[in-house]
Amino acid sequence: MKKEVLGKCPICGEELEVTRLSCNHCHTNIEGDFSLCKFCKLSYEQKNFAEVFIKNRGNIKEIEKELGISYPTVRNKLEDLILALEYKSISKTK
Repeated sequence: MKKEVLGKCPICGEELEVTRLSCNHCHTNIEGDFSLCKFCKLSYEQKNFAEVFIKNRGNIKEIEKELGISYPTVRNKLEDLILALEYKSISKTK
């Protein structure tokens, strides 16, 4: 069973770097400094919220229902996700 890519070090919390890619079919290995996509750097909880958000097409009522959380909690999780993806927060720029 394959493991999900970690974006942050489980010990110190700093960003991890990908230095090797491998092909399971032909066994080619490529070494270098590769960057992770923005989504790879998210925590498990943030990825889960993003998936629920997309699945429910941003319908906050449906997100509340599926996750069993309140409207303010959905908004806070969305703000955290926006900031984690390195976008500017609308509520904090007003």
